[in-house]
Amino acid sequence: MAPGGVPITIRVTVADDQAVVRAGIVAILDAEPGLSVVGQAADGESAVARVLELRPDVALMDIRMPGDGGLAATARITADAPGTRVVVLTTFDLDEYVFAALRAGAVGFLLKDAEPERVIDAVRVAARGAALLDPVVTRRLIERYATGDVPADAARPRQLTPRETEVLRHVARGLTNAEIAAELGISPATVKDHVAVVLAKLRVRDRVQATIAAYETGLVRPGVR
Repeated sequence: MAPGGVPITIRVTVADDQAVVRAGIVAILDAEPGLSVVGQAADGESAVARVLELRPDVALMDIRMPGDGGLAATARITADAPGTRVVVLTTFDLDEYVFAALRAGAVGFLLKDAEPERVIDAVRVAARGAALLDPVVTRRLIERYATGDVPADAARPRQLTPRETEVLRHVARGLTNAEIAAELGISPATVKDHVAVVLAKLRVRDRVQATIAAYETGLVRPGVR
């Protein structure tokens, strides 16, 4: 609720070059109280234009679209409209650029065959400023794209204390603050503080980016808990 008890409406744009898919997503979101689709696009360039014009809370972004596509659009939106949170839509098995989209600033991703409730939940989670990482799909992504090679910036996690490193490893596994607290025997509030410090030290904005950093730098390896 906004001050005075006025309901807050989450404003959304939807970008997908398949008209039927786009119409279905729009219908799902517009039927949900508190959500409103304010703009649509069928390609990356138009998706960016709609976001810059309308400044929605959340942009649902397909990857494979005509022109520059969703990856370039995600990078531009992240840079030019940081108040808009991008959630990537993907068929996963065909899309090879989802990991790059997360690196470009997307806060999460959805499979196109996701249940309507999951689409709605993804929009609400993103609008709250949280990251959306499905543990199963994230693991498949990491195993596919995170090779054993450690890039040159692998020194970044060395800034972390042993406890912060533990917290980051659990974040990279997709655990919530409450689950991390139970694993480490500390309070959720303490975990929240640790996560905030980790994000600041890694110079990333959310848990998605922290997860990527953990895998890219070799702190966490595919298949290793």
